[in-house]
Amino acid sequence: MAARLVKRCACLLREASLVAPAVAPVGRLRFTQVTPRTLTSSATSPSSHFPGSLSGLSEKEQVFTTRPEQQEVDQLIQKASRPEELLELLDGGHCLQENHAALMLIQLSRLLSDKPEYKALLMQDARFQRLLQLVDGQIASVWHGPLVRLLRSLYALALPAACKELQSVEQEVRWRMRRLKYKHLAFLAESSATYMQERGSQELLAELLVHLERRWAEIEDGRMVVAMMAKTGPLSEPLMNRLEDKCLELVEQFGPDELRKVLVTLATQNRRCVPLLRAISYHLVQKPFSLTKGILLDLAYAYGKLGFQQPQVFQRLAADLLPHTPSLTSGEVARCAKSFALLKWLSGPLFEAFVQHVLDRAQTIPVPHLCNVLLAFAHLNFHPEREDQFFSLVHEKLGSALMGLHPALQVDVVWALCVLQQVQEAELQAVLRPDLHTHFLEGGSPKDQSTFQKLLHINASAQLEHPEYTGPHLPASALVPRLSALDRKVTPLQKELQDTLKGLLEGSSRGSFMVPTQYGWVLDAEVLLDSESQFLPPRDFVAPHLAPPSGSQPLPPGAKRLAFLRWEFPNYGSRSRDLLGRFALARRHVRAAGFLVVDVPYYEWLELRSEWQKGAYLKDKMRKAVAEELAK
Repeated sequence: MAARLVKRCACLLREASLVAPAVAPVGRLRFTQVTPRTLTSSATSPSSHFPGSLSGLSEKEQVFTTRPEQQEVDQLIQKASRPEELLELLDGGHCLQENHAALMLIQLSRLLSDKPEYKALLMQDARFQRLLQLVDGQIASVWHGPLVRLLRSLYALALPAACKELQSVEQEVRWRMRRLKYKHLAFLAESSATYMQERGSQELLAELLVHLERRWAEIEDGRMVVAMMAKTGPLSEPLMNRLEDKCLELVEQFGPDELRKVLVTLATQNRRCVPLLRAISYHLVQKPFSLTKGILLDLAYAYGKLGFQQPQVFQRLAADLLPHTPSLTSGEVARCAKSFALLKWLSGPLFEAFVQHVLDRAQTIPVPHLCNVLLAFAHLNFHPEREDQFFSLVHEKLGSALMGLHPALQVDVVWALCVLQQVQEAELQAVLRPDLHTHFLEGGSPKDQSTFQKLLHINASAQLEHPEYTGPHLPASALVPRLSALDRKVTPLQKELQDTLKGLLEGSSRGSFMVPTQYGWVLDAEVLLDSESQFLPPRDFVAPHLAPPSGSQPLPPGAKRLAFLRWEFPNYGSRSRDLLGRFALARRHVRAAGFLVVDVPYYEWLELRSEWQKGAYLKDKMRKAVAEELAK
């Protein structure tokens, strides 16, 4: 770069000393002495940065070129529909000025954008090589806009990274980086960042991202912010932070489409910028936007992917989507149901409309879409009004297709049917067969462990809720709890519950805490009461719920097992006190295993202030559980 600077300064000094003053051509403004080499405002000489005689010479001889009027050759370039028409202009006797060669290359790139097979042939054309050399010789005079488009075009034409002309254009862009407008930098980053990464122009890309980050305050257009967040933001964490700040500043000017694009961008990059999400949610609720079906689906997807809770927005999305339900495709219904399931938001009318949509398209709905709808229902523990018709269709569709699904999806679908209490014997047999579950028993990935946990729940449903089921079952060795079942962070509610119970029991020997069962569930505490409601040491008596079963003494007549289950805030639906499907299944299994369940929901526990209140609360809960059992 230093050598090029010295070379330019030497050329200017030589021209200034040898060439006499000339008459200024039309359309150009000159000051005092003029050289034949014109210096446009977009290609100011680097010598102007140095003091002394060079600076004075630059001030005397600098030429400011106004944008020339459109000539015949410009129209020919714009109207060209074949590469041959552009290349013929080189031999047509036309007066090609500084931007024309660059414009010809830009137009060539457009014409060949969907014809990659012609690019290799173009490289062998002598006229194309002359065009590249012409651009290289005039590169200092090319305007800013054509320059950045020229670089993008050269990348699109797949010029080799070692091409001298390509390197010359890249170097010129780096020279002018500080003088380029922000919109030019943004255009270059959006259109050429991928090419720069693939072709090894990492230094240019890094310098470009630094300039974009430092000059972020120059952004005034909301659309530019949105586009840069989607295309350029992922390349630089500091730049993305700046863009989020600018987006928060301009969000009031955004329309529904811009808000959608920002949310989808954040969701795609998994960036949970809470201030920006709150601002977008505010405008979605307060402004009377007309939201199209596509925007509604994208908003539901983005909120679901980010897990950002905003009930007022969810209410509007559900209300606005309801009239569009008949026109949705099966894939859109499945996608929408999944998004609301991730949000833990159950809108009864909307989900009933989904059921009607599925029933109306019973013959054409693909099985994967039906499976996604079923999983969403199970997650929210939603039981439709037309339950019999819906699940008859589900069983009919799964009858022949279940075995053809991916093994993990097979387990998910049968687990969902267990949650909704609609599973059939054939479906249990399909996933409990040894050739399917062996892979998950031996797998160590989080996905395999999650699927194995669901297999334990399915096996428990077969044992506890389907006494007529004869097998197969999971092997006894698979029922032994893994260490990962207990390796979880202790929550404040869990610690307070254990401490309070230990105080009531006057020690830990008269109760068990964090009890892993063979059913795939962990009890927060287990207490054994005799017929007089006195505590018994649970470790001395038979415990068939453990794997392997422990204890030798049978339970005394009238003894009762109590299981304490705490329910945290995430175990419930959004703005609801109904348990999600997974935890409703856990409660059913524990009751079916012979326990009296003592529920400890977070919203009741938070109202207790003193230790005495907490102890009295647990005593009252135990008395009620025993009384309900006796009343039966």
